[in-house]
This record gives sequence, structure tokens and C-alpha cells, in this order.
Amino acid sequence: MKIIKSNLENISEIPDIQDLVDTRSIPISRVGIHNVRFPISILDKNNSTQNTVANWTMTVSLPANKKGTHMSRFLVLLEKFKNRSMDLSIFSEMNKDMLCLLNSENGDISASFPFFLEKKAPVSNVASLMSYDAQVNIRTYNNKTEFEIVVIVPVTSLCPCSKAISEYGAHNQRSNITLSITSSKIMEIYIEDIISLVEKEASCELWSILKRPDEKYVTEYAYNNPKFVEDLVRDIAFRINNIFPNINKYRVEAENFESIHNHSAYAVIEKTFKN
Repeated sequence: MKIIKSNLENISEIPDIQDLVDTRSIPISRVGIHNVRFPISILDKNNSTQNTVANWTMTVSLPANKKGTHMSRFLVLLEKFKNRSMDLSIFSEMNKDMLCLLNSENGDISASFPFFLEKKAPVSNVASLMSYDAQVNIRTYNNKTEFEIVVIVPVTSLCPCSKAISEYGAHNQRSNITLSITSSKIMEIYIEDIISLVEKEASCELWSILKRPDEKYVTEYAYNNPKFVEDLVRDIAFRINNIFPNINKYRVEAENFESIHNHSAYAVIEKTFKN
């Protein structure tokens, strides 16, 4: 009887093409996996865990003399951390493991995911879940690591000009505020903090479920708190400058989906601090 050896027994005979030498002398800035859907558990501000699904991008730099990287090792790393409750310290640990596993000095990890908050309507107190798009990025280059949290917060904005020139009423619109905060240290900033900061500076925040008394409240609150797109980014930037002193940089972006125009109003403020 002919005995066939298992693949595992013959693994030492299988060539590792990725480890071959490349002769083109061109380094690759980033190589890895992109747009991989994989579960993630997020540790929130109350130390409870929120289970959601993330789109992952994980890359490392590749030196000029190396033909390829080991793509499967990125997935091995995701499997290793799939039962961990992720905060920035665990993301940092994951990033260090990736650089070690892929034998690289530089690398990026990015995870974007829906984040949910239970909110109570302002008058009826009816509870409902609101979803927000969040992203965590970690970058290590030249022995320096940066941590970035990005959150997109939908809000209501009401036009000050429309209110001022109209005998009654004013046009309003839904707006998306994108706030990015970056630091070279592990930040004690939670996604909930960013959401709260942005919503407080809008004409009014949003809820998933509103009863009629809530709708009346939202309409009147926004009318009494009109803001241009310029006001939105300036007010948020002002608060960041005063409550987040230890960050490296931030970017606040507002897009108002205009209700009386076929275009959006748009504004951005970017600031880098000298640390």
C-alpha cells in the first residue's frame, strides 16, 4: 500500500515565495488587507462591551528587497483579538503584535464600524437607538505611533439668514459633522464624548423616535439656535481647544444637506498643535 504523507508533513518542502528577494529595488509604503468585514467588541465609556462589525484595513511597509508580505497573518491577528474588548490600549497591543508578526517597522490598522447609543426623546423620554459611524486608526512610522478617533455625527442645523429675513419660519436641514482627533498618546477620549460634544453645538441633536411633543421641542429648539455651517465648525473647534489640551491635531468637517438648494454647504477646520 502506498503511504501518502499529509500536507503538514511536507510543509518544509513548500517554497515560501513571499520571502524571495526582489531585485527591482522599490520599497512599498503599505501592503496588506483592505475592506475585511470582521466582528469587533468595543469597550464603551461605562466599561460595557458593544458587539458590532468592523471593516478592517491592516497594512505594513515592505522593504525594497522583499518580494511580498504574508497576507494570512493579518487574519490570524484578527482571530487572536476577536474575543477582546477593544479600547485604544488594546488597539495599541494589536498594532505591536502586527509589526512583530509581519516583521515590519511601520504599519497601520484601521477599523470602521457602526456605534450605537440609546437616547431618550427630549419630552416623552421614549428610548431608541441612534447609530453613528465611527473609526479607529493607529499608525506607526519611524518609531512614532499616532492614535486617531473619527466619528460622524448627524445633527440638525437651521439657517440664521433664513430666520432673519423671513416673516415666519426658516429653512433647516440635516447635517453630518465629522470630527477627527489625533494624539501620539493613548487618549482617554471615548466615542460617546465626541458625540456629546458635537450634538451640544448643533442647532439641535437627532433622535430615532420622536413623539409629537418631542417634534415640537426639536422644531422650536432649532429655531432658537440657528447656525451657519461656519458656526458649526467654529463652535466645535472652540470647545476642542478648551477641553482636549493634550492632543496632536484635530479636524472638524460639517456638511449641510441644504433643503432649498441642490448642493451642500461645507466647512472644515484643521489644527495641529505644537507638542
